[in-house]
Amino acid sequence: MSQTMQPEAGYTVIREHNPSSVLEAHFHQLWAARGQNFPAINPKLAIKAIGFARVHGDWMGVMVTPWFVHLILLAGGGTLWGDIPLGQRRYLDLPGATLPFTAAEAFGIGAYQYSPLLAQVSEAEDMAAAQRVADDALQAILHLPGAMAAPDDEVPSFSRRGFFRRLAGKRD
Repeated sequence: MSQTMQPEAGYTVIREHNPSSVLEAHFHQLWAARGQNFPAINPKLAIKAIGFARVHGDWMGVMVTPWFVHLILLAGGGTLWGDIPLGQRRYLDLPGATLPFTAAEAFGIGAYQYSPLLAQVSEAEDMAAAQRVADDALQAILHLPGAMAAPDDEVPSFSRRGFFRRLAGKRD
C-alpha cells in the first residue's frame, strides 16, 4: 500500500504586533544573501512593507522588493487566516475582490500567504510607482488607506480597471 506525501502547512506564528519591521528585516537578509541570483529583478525598487494593518484580526499589507510586489497575509489570530499546505493556493473573499493566495514559509517569519500584485516586477517604473500600486491595491481590494504616496505629479496614476487588468496579467 503506497502513501502519497502531502506538503505540510508551515509553522504559523500568531502576530500581535505589526509585522512590517520583521518582514523588511527578513527580505533585506534574503537580498544580501541571494541578491542578483533572483530570476527577475527591478533595481529601481527597494525593500519596503507598505500599509500593514489588521483585517478581520489578521495582518495584511503589501511587500515590495526588487523581485516581487505582493499582497501578504500573516496570521494575527483573526478569521482570514487558514492553514494550507506550502505551495498550495486558496481564494480569499475580500471586500473589493476575490484573490488567490499561495502558502509560503520563511525562517523568522513563519507561514504566510501571498498574492502577486504585478505580473512582472519590471512593470513598476520606480519605487514611487510601486508605492502607488500598493496604495491602490489596499484601497481597491481591502478598502483600507495605504501608506502616504508621493504627490500625484510624481507618481503615474493607475485606474482601478488598469490595476485589476495588471493583476490578471493583462496589459492596459
